[in-house]
Amino acid sequence: MGNLNNSVAIFIPSLRGGGAERVMVMLANEFASRGYEVDLVLARAEGPYLSNVAENVRVVDLGASRVLTSLPRLVRYLRRERPYAMLSALNHANVTAILAKWIARVSTRIVVSERNNVSLSTQSAQGMMPRIVFRLMGWAYPYADGIIAISSGVADDLAQAVGIARERITVIYNPVMPVCEDHTETSYAHPWFAPGSPPVILGVGRLTEQKDFFSLIRAFAKVRIQYNCRLMILGEGELREELEDLVKSLGLDSDVALPGFVENPYFYMSRAAVFVLSSQWEGLANVLIEALACGCPVVSTDCPSGPSEVLENGKWGRLVPVGNVDALAEAVLATLTEDTHPDVVSRARDFCVEQAATRYLDVLGMCL
Repeated sequence: MGNLNNSVAIFIPSLRGGGAERVMVMLANEFASRGYEVDLVLARAEGPYLSNVAENVRVVDLGASRVLTSLPRLVRYLRRERPYAMLSALNHANVTAILAKWIARVSTRIVVSERNNVSLSTQSAQGMMPRIVFRLMGWAYPYADGIIAISSGVADDLAQAVGIARERITVIYNPVMPVCEDHTETSYAHPWFAPGSPPVILGVGRLTEQKDFFSLIRAFAKVRIQYNCRLMILGEGELREELEDLVKSLGLDSDVALPGFVENPYFYMSRAAVFVLSSQWEGLANVLIEALACGCPVVSTDCPSGPSEVLENGKWGRLVPVGNVDALAEAVLATLTEDTHPDVVSRARDFCVEQAATRYLDVLGMCL
């Protein structure tokens, strides 16, 4: 690869479904389209977004079982290829990237990106490893050549939680797919969106505690009493069985669907009546921006730390307190029944990939 100022590596665990993975692929493709030499370095080359990687982006598979065990192979990669800069995403990958540069003794600029509220995600994490990684962040992050946070809330939290000067952290909002309408092929059709069908309320995300789909299902039960509609939640995760049990206990089997992970959710977003983000916390909430780009009216919890920034304190969609089922139901019902909605697509244009890529390249020290 060579240590030229046009060579950049992006290091992430894999391309399994998630907002961070999608954003890193978008950035890799955009960098390559501008003439940069780009390596997408994966601890393990697996996941649905592999098919989205552009042909002029080289995928480097470290073949490791997990991120932390990829360290020796990442060290060898840095010594062999010597990219001018390397961007990493997700905190365990960030720590690994900083360690790899330190061991490899190369001049590669390391820029780490933090994509979630560190304090909240660490508190809710299971097992010892997330807490170990959190402690390592306090040691490692000061050695990064650049630190990026995807919202001001994430930046503030990171500075306080890890003990980094706030001015060292650059805020760059996540980009979204530029035109959702280009991704609405009929092959993604679902019978619930057939003409004359009841309107669909949509949620998208991993079936985890963070996303709090329990509150969304309970809120839907209240809305369903007053309005003929359906609820669809796209995503997969460890809480699927508990969520399915809740749906059954509320007698909503015929009106709630959990189809699993969908590689391309834009067909659903562009046809849903309301998109709902019910999260307890977020970094920025990519799916919220994607829903805006697809022209879908939105309702969101006012969780730390992305939705209020994205929606500009409620200008582009209703914000409700975290975990407040009644408030969520009222906001969804009001959005379903109102005659006009904000021009949410215009807000989504503030999150274009071209603007984000330019700012990332600036922090990487690579703007031509």
